[in-house]
Amino acid sequence: MTASQHMAARRLPRSRQYVLALLAICTATSVPTYAETMSGALARAYAANPNLNQQRAAVRGVDENVPKARAGWLPRIALTGYAGRSYLYQRDPPSRTTAPDPGADPADDESARPPRGQKFRSYPRGYGVSVSQPVFDGFKTLNSLRQAESQVLGGREDLRGVEQDTLMSGATAYMDVLRDTAILGLRGASIETLKEQARQTGALAKIGQATGTDMAQADAALAQGRSEFFAARGALQASMATFRQIVGMEPRALQPAKSVEALLPKRVELAIETGQREHPALAAALHAADAAEAAIRVAEAALYPTASVAGAVNRDLDVEGMTGKKSFSAAIFGQINIPIYQGGAEYASIRQAKEQLGQARILVDLRRDQVRAAIVTTWAHLQAARSQIDSTGAAVRAAEIALAGIRREALVGQRTTFDILTAQQNLLNARVALVMAQRERVVASYAILAAIGRLTTTHLGLVTQTYDPTRHFDQVKGRLFGTDAH
Repeated sequence: MTASQHMAARRLPRSRQYVLALLAICTATSVPTYAETMSGALARAYAANPNLNQQRAAVRGVDENVPKARAGWLPRIALTGYAGRSYLYQRDPPSRTTAPDPGADPADDESARPPRGQKFRSYPRGYGVSVSQPVFDGFKTLNSLRQAESQVLGGREDLRGVEQDTLMSGATAYMDVLRDTAILGLRGASIETLKEQARQTGALAKIGQATGTDMAQADAALAQGRSEFFAARGALQASMATFRQIVGMEPRALQPAKSVEALLPKRVELAIETGQREHPALAAALHAADAAEAAIRVAEAALYPTASVAGAVNRDLDVEGMTGKKSFSAAIFGQINIPIYQGGAEYASIRQAKEQLGQARILVDLRRDQVRAAIVTTWAHLQAARSQIDSTGAAVRAAEIALAGIRREALVGQRTTFDILTAQQNLLNARVALVMAQRERVVASYAILAAIGRLTTTHLGLVTQTYDPTRHFDQVKGRLFGTDAH
């Protein structure tokens, strides 16, 4: 702290001085030239979090369902060709030119002709092209396209939900590091206080003003304080690891974070109304219901007749094993197919799709209830955190006064070492509770923003490039060729 900050701190009440001390603990670091803010950490998580990036890739994959569905309206064109070698041996049966002489030797019969054989070698080959254009497919393609578009919109809402989850996890991890850093500092300061208490108790024991019991109590309190310090250090290391996983970098010089209550609706009723309109989980469920309804129409297409037009042109050489024999053919024809009975599978598919639509509609109702419950719950957490900050702040002030009074009374023999240790532990517990309540208030404000569907880069004002899922969709929705992914 600067000299001016020290002067200001002396003019403040002790509770305010304690808050400033906490902020100093939270921002202490071995790299003083760099400081991280909540907004910066969330921007980093939004840009590079692996879970968020894989969800973006998943949405890009869903985009391809649209050109796949539209392909049902487009022609199929195929080139064919063949080449090979053919060998044919043909043998004629024996024949006679005149009637045989009954008395002649068959071996001397010149009227009988031996069988004759012919060999043919050729290289048959040919090529052709065929075209098939669907004319009517029972509205299958139309409804498949509607289904795919609903899936794309639902995928975007799922992505928005993962974005909110990532930002919420980042805010929580940020505040966890701040909380555990402050608690570790409090535990460390408590150890120094307990060491001094143990030293003073030992000195008093040498002159007969303290007993062995007093010394044992001081040593036990110091050992317990060290145990709690090591536990706090382990909790901080775990929080830092979680921060690294979500944000993508080690936490360094984290600045104090503010609550985002200014971005929240004024009343819980308004928050519920906003959540019912804007929460991504509910919007995704609505799009899933639309897709399920379109799936019924796709399944019903199996009961409709289909019609198509096809044409083919073929050129063949060395036909039928005859060298030099050629043929050329061209044809165009229309085809209609009227299903009568296909084993009943199509009826089962329709019934299945209808049940899935019912499930999707029930899921919409479930999401509405979940959104409302989340808003009410997080709103209650925020109100509780506010009250806890007031009460724990008062507890800290009272514990500080009580400890100072007990120490003065102990100097004149009216208090024991146990009384001092108890008062010190009460003050430490109150300070830890205040740190946790401050953390809960900030996290709860972010949780409400997520519960109403507004925990986004736009509402938070993060300095980062917002991912636009429509860009990829516009690139591929009408694409007819190519295998390169954008």
